[in-house]
Amino acid sequence: MNKRVMVLGEALMDCVAQDNGQLLPLMGGSPYNMARAAARRGATVAYLNPLSTDRFGQQLGAQLQADGVATPGGNSRLPTSLAVVQINNGQPSYGFYRDGIADRDTSVEGLLAQLDGPPPGVLHTGSLLLVPPEHDKTLAVLAGARTRGWTISVDVNLRPLLAADLAAYVQAVLAVLPHTDWLKASDEDLETLGLEGVRRTNAAALVRELRQRAGAGRLSRVALTFGGDGAYLDADGEAAEADVPKVQVVDTVGAGDTFWGNCVADWALEHGGAERCASTLRHAMVAAAINCSRQGCQPPTWAETQGGVPA
Repeated sequence: MNKRVMVLGEALMDCVAQDNGQLLPLMGGSPYNMARAAARRGATVAYLNPLSTDRFGQQLGAQLQADGVATPGGNSRLPTSLAVVQINNGQPSYGFYRDGIADRDTSVEGLLAQLDGPPPGVLHTGSLLLVPPEHDKTLAVLAGARTRGWTISVDVNLRPLLAADLAAYVQAVLAVLPHTDWLKASDEDLETLGLEGVRRTNAAALVRELRQRAGAGRLSRVALTFGGDGAYLDADGEAAEADVPKVQVVDTVGAGDTFWGNCVADWALEHGGAERCASTLRHAMVAAAINCSRQGCQPPTWAETQGGVPA
């Protein structure tokens, strides 16, 4: 039976700065993007956090519905979170506005109640939900999910500029590792976490160090991304690596989310496993490349991914 993917995270509007000084609102948020990517890959996906009743929240909800993502978290009268995005040479940088917003209008008990209904599947989280003090709620949900039999997926996706205390933020992320089964981290994440020798040629050693920090029996599947230098995937002891497909890059917003959404969906659809490690990685890289050929986060469908990167 295919596993359901439940996503705990943030849905926000990326207000992208334009050359004329105006801000262009685009739907985003790392787990939100990941939910869309996994659903468009074909997985059964639900987004757990409430969405605002404001116009932005309605747009975010409509997009999830269009992509086939369920929204059992309902609505909140609190506003939608905002991010102001500056893009330089295709690379985004972010400023966040996240006080008193809809996707934080949750409780541990309410989130765990949503996990009690369906058969245990995959619970995904990461990014802003790992920032102190929000990480305390996240840790409590992950611990409760594990006792209920859920597989835990985490995309580290660190946002150092958002943290008042970077050292505390790093410790919060490290505290999540012992609860994690499937992990994705970028080279920038690894450097911020204090790992040494962060490069693709050293990927196997980096995975071993992460597993050592997480503890025995954790991190059965790990993906490490190295920007333009490609990616490395270790799934149940089998490893594969891949270069970045050549594509005309518009921007890289949501590339990592699309990559990981496709990995998790492949495994949730029970097409994963050690014997498919290289195939999972290859398709995830193609999906991310297609996303980079579009403005903002626009994950491809499975049919588009199978068709390859645009010429």
